[in-house]
Amino acid sequence: MIKAIVTDVEGTTTSLSFVKDVLFPYARARLPEFVRAHRNDPLVRQFLDDTAKAAGRALDEDGAIAQLIEWIDQDKKITPLKALQGMIWERGYRHRDFTGHVYADAARNLAQWHARGLKLYVFSSGSVQAQKLIFGYSDCGDLTPLFSGYFDTAIGAKRKPASYAAISAAIGYPPAEILFLSDTKEELDAAHRAGMYTVQLVRDGALAVDAAHPQVKDFDALTALSLFERA
Repeated sequence: MIKAIVTDVEGTTTSLSFVKDVLFPYARARLPEFVRAHRNDPLVRQFLDDTAKAAGRALDEDGAIAQLIEWIDQDKKITPLKALQGMIWERGYRHRDFTGHVYADAARNLAQWHARGLKLYVFSSGSVQAQKLIFGYSDCGDLTPLFSGYFDTAIGAKRKPASYAAISAAIGYPPAEILFLSDTKEELDAAHRAGMYTVQLVRDGALAVDAAHPQVKDFDALTALSLFERA
């Protein structure tokens, strides 16, 4: 039986356009000012050092900012970038510059699954902080009480089976009792190789008859798959 659900965020619970058209530009525009204003913050300093390590070369403050901006433009999934973006987004959420987009069907089903006793987790390339913000300041209210934990790329890359094995160990459920939801085939492939049950969200476009993973248009359609009755 499925006892735990791990969900991706972007393209799964949350629209791609919100992330790409709202969050990314907001962080890009404010990153230089934020870094310079918080250069003496030990955590920011650590993320700048981690940026240099990830870049593989020494970087001064301006060089680190330029590298981070380049990674944003390239949509790189690099941990120090994601962490700094999360810190910048926190200010935006708290100032009500925007709220976190969450599909109504996702919010509704997450609440129902939580009420049934299923354990819910998030695994996203966005930082844990960014995950908590998008669900904590969502269009549907504060959804963070629904979740038992959050994982980002600190536990491993999303396209590596070892990352899903590590999540399984961390939450205390065998992979066969965990359902992973994502819009990205390569992530689902990795989770499946680790032994998890997988379903692909296809928010836009037609469902593929011969898809490698079961496909649904939204969270409501998951009920038709009888996932939670699976032996």
